[in-house]
Amino acid sequence: MYLVPVAPPAHVQIHSGFDYVTTDAARHRVYAAHNGSGTLLVVNSDSGAILNQVDVGPLHGVAVDPATGHVYTGDGENRTVSDVDPVSGQVVNSADVDGKVDATAYDPVLHYVYADEDDGTHMFVVDTKTMKQVAAINLPGHKPEYLAIDPQTHYVYQNIDNLAEVAVIDPQQLKVIRTFPTPVLQKNHPLQYDPTYKILVIGGKNATLAAYTRDGKLLGTAPMPAGVDQCDLNPETHLIACAGDKKVAVFSLSDKGTLTQVADRDVAEGVHTLAIDRNTGHIWIVWASPDGDFVQELKLTQ
Repeated sequence: MYLVPVAPPAHVQIHSGFDYVTTDAARHRVYAAHNGSGTLLVVNSDSGAILNQVDVGPLHGVAVDPATGHVYTGDGENRTVSDVDPVSGQVVNSADVDGKVDATAYDPVLHYVYADEDDGTHMFVVDTKTMKQVAAINLPGHKPEYLAIDPQTHYVYQNIDNLAEVAVIDPQQLKVIRTFPTPVLQKNHPLQYDPTYKILVIGGKNATLAAYTRDGKLLGTAPMPAGVDQCDLNPETHLIACAGDKKVAVFSLSDKGTLTQVADRDVAEGVHTLAIDRNTGHIWIVWASPDGDFVQELKLTQ
């Protein structure tokens, strides 16, 4: 398979760096944390048109509420988690938290936003019904990175960078109930969960992607670009895309945990995050460069 552009890169007006990317398939939108400028980038996933850049403060993570289409972001300066309406371009409400926020994830059943403390030791939990912090969960080690939610058990799986392990959080007790090591990885960053196969896919900065059971049994590994910050998994096709080291690589996950690379493409040096559109299976990348900031859509073809 080949990974090819759908259209030339689209120029983003405000020049700064990017962090995490996500999509809202129901509303045909792509969101990217334009963290250097403190704006949430909103893109139409059908046309590729840039719809908005919402001023939300310095942000890293972006999490979508599937019911409302609102986006939850974290402000690293004001120490808040915000509820953002991407259509009106307004911050609807904000919750104070006990530290700077990095990656975020949203559980639409429990109405919880989970927000990692940037380069810290806590996970902040915000109840979106009240927009109040309900917990600051102590995490092992230092530097939590990406996280994922099991939609069946509602457990949260949290990468711990400096310990090369995953912490498992119980949403009822709001605490870490166990951890498991990932010794084949170093400096854990990307993490995705396949709810059909019940498999976690975790990446390390040592250019390794690994599949684990929820109990921490290693199922399979594959080489990947060393500089990957974010991967995204399409739960319908079981394809995983990862971005880093001037390359996007796409892998297929089997129900046994085998990871097979099916495509890759050289991209701009600044590409380290991405998201998959569940409607089309297309991959959206963003990057900042001396020539400006850009967003681009890629697709797999035979």
